[in-house]
Amino acid sequence: MKVVIAGGSGALGRRISAHLAERGDEVVVLTRTPSSTAPHRQVAWDGRHMGSWAGELAGAAVVNLAGALVDRRPTPSNIELLKRSRVEPTRALVAAAAALCDPPPVWLQASTLAIYGDAGDTVLDESARPAAGPPQMAGVARAWEGAAADANTRRLVVMRTGIVLDRDTPALDRLAGLARRGLGGRMGLGRQWVSWIHIADFLAAVVALLDDQRLAGVVHVTGPNPVQNADLMRGLRRVLRRPVALPTPAALVRLGAAVLRTDPALALTGRRCLPGRLLSTGFAFRFPELAPALEDLLGPR
Repeated sequence: MKVVIAGGSGALGRRISAHLAERGDEVVVLTRTPSSTAPHRQVAWDGRHMGSWAGELAGAAVVNLAGALVDRRPTPSNIELLKRSRVEPTRALVAAAAALCDPPPVWLQASTLAIYGDAGDTVLDESARPAAGPPQMAGVARAWEGAAADANTRRLVVMRTGIVLDRDTPALDRLAGLARRGLGGRMGLGRQWVSWIHIADFLAAVVALLDDQRLAGVVHVTGPNPVQNADLMRGLRRVLRRPVALPTPAALVRLGAAVLRTDPALALTGRRCLPGRLLSTGFAFRFPELAPALEDLLGPR
């Protein structure tokens, strides 16, 4: 099929583009800075206004990943940036699709499990209700999903995604870097849940969501076995052959986040989410357990 990807120049977008092209799909990437040397056809857009790019959506599947990285301080201006960078491109895509006689047959709308806020030990499936806050997590996610709610498509899938574990990406690089520097102890109390998915399973899930007509609405794109932060850090130390490390108190995490200009809530809050709808269709995870996933990504190549 033809697949139009907004946000296709980011880490996940590049991975999805390559994976879909490898299986024979025609990939078109909407980007603000087209490159003639890119491996897939690129079409210019500004992420805000209708343009000649809109015709690319006719009869094509849409994968909307557009949005700024969340790895930044939760200031009012940054929260507004996170929200605007997601809502404006989504509204532009929705407006373009609304004018088409041949709308996208399927629309994969990126979102995040952070929409549930800090959910403690509660086990969450797709029937769970979004949280009221914090604004940089649940607030941004609710606005992102809301912008796509009226998309002109035969099948809208909202991908509430966990942490995607992949080589050379900010999330795994930062965690592995801490472990390598001897800072691989639990963060805070270490009880916060981490919902994660290996990149191979993430890509397989994207294909399943594009192809499986049974899947629409909210889908958790995450592995079947979330872990607590203490177990995640222990797993990182084991695969990187690092010794036991002292825990990092929450106050120190917040101080370090200020120095690194990131959000401490990324480390100190958590959600215990399960991929109920994927499992109900018989989706088979290649890496359902954390240890083999980390070994595959961080172990000797």
